Amino acid sequence: MSRVSSQPGDAALLDRAATQRRVVRTLASAQVFSGLGNGSTLALGSILAVDLGGSDTWAGAVTTCMTLGTALAAMPLSQVALARGRRVALTGGLGLAVLGTFAMVAAVVTRQFGVLLLGSLCVGLAAAVNLQARFAVTDLAEPARRGRELSYVVWAITVGAVLGPNTVRPGAALSDALGLPPLAGPFLISAAGMVVGATIVAVGLRPDPLLLRRELDDGGRRPERLRWSDGLRVVAAHRTAQAALATVVAAHAVMVAVMSMTPLHMQHQAGTLAHHPDTISLIGLTISLHIAGMYGLSPLMGWATDRFGARGVALGGLTALLASVVVTGVFADAMPVVTGGLVLIGLGWSAATVAGSTLLVSALAPADRVPAQGFSDATMSLSGAVAAAAAGPVMGLVDYRGVSAVAGVIAVAAAFAVLALTRPAAPAPAP
Repeated sequence: MSRVSSQPGDAALLDRAATQRRVVRTLASAQVFSGLGNGSTLALGSILAVDLGGSDTWAGAVTTCMTLGTALAAMPLSQVALARGRRVALTGGLGLAVLGTFAMVAAVVTRQFGVLLLGSLCVGLAAAVNLQARFAVTDLAEPARRGRELSYVVWAITVGAVLGPNTVRPGAALSDALGLPPLAGPFLISAAGMVVGATIVAVGLRPDPLLLRRELDDGGRRPERLRWSDGLRVVAAHRTAQAALATVVAAHAVMVAVMSMTPLHMQHQAGTLAHHPDTISLIGLTISLHIAGMYGLSPLMGWATDRFGARGVALGGLTALLASVVVTGVFADAMPVVTGGLVLIGLGWSAATVAGSTLLVSALAPADRVPAQGFSDATMSLSGAVAAAAAGPVMGLVDYRGVSAVAGVIAVAAAFAVLALTRPAAPAPAP
């Protein structure tokens, strides 16, 4: 008997549509809770890094480690998914991320910079899980609905990710009750959210969508071991897949570079109020609005992708990213305008990521998708890690405006690459 047919819910083999609806509900529900950790780390990371590291140069260190953790986890999670299914991969990733949040608490308590970086590296696994979940929802999706159903799971992150930066005050109250430093509490709340998300996936993702997809396609044949080079080979063989990769990689680099430096920039602008609790709350609100831009309208991005085509929406997202960094660069001294620019960055990232992910899935045969998805997630996250690491020194050399300018160059380069890679082939000359 095959691996899939031995699972509960064997009748789902006869009703793929019902199974797909269950998959969408399960993954969307889990994302609500698993997004808490990323939001808290993004909001507090640069401030903790400067505080414990002792220099503004370290401002991007936490975001760098978090996105590096996501990059390092992408291919192993894809390997686990191929061997054991999406359910095992997603629950395992969230379990390790919970350990990361406890390490973040330990870093705040002991004031150890190395522990902070280790914790943020492990928290990055939650982001890797969130990225894989958007592909998991396409395993059984009908081609005409891939963009929308992918976007529903992306949208569900909104609740947790927006609440995460705003757990500073309730987290401080929890810390006070437990006798911990104020900034430890938000990470405890994040850990609880991840546990709930992992439980939802473990209980609800049955039958497993990837194993069921394999059962429908080739009788459940177990794939060979997945290597990083397998994903590279698949993407290199398809120009459309290359365009999809350029889209998501550039969008992530632009977003991470500017977003990771914004809390520090706001703290600098606050001057003598830099250590006032209201400043930290304002930073949390700004990051929350940015994250709402990233995820809140993703169903609209999914609908547009299915209705107008992934290529056009991807280019629109890259254009929005360019416009947003022009805003943050030109009006860097006006905090309300910077906040608006950060929301626009979120919207551009949303359009580019939903459309780019859909473009990747649509360009490939089912057997090639998981290797390419793992490679795409790893490369996308690695670009974010590099962007966060580079943004700190750039900020120190040429300030926040310089970070915005470099991000704009990346957006323009990616747009030209997508145009070139998706250009229709010239008709063959008549004999």
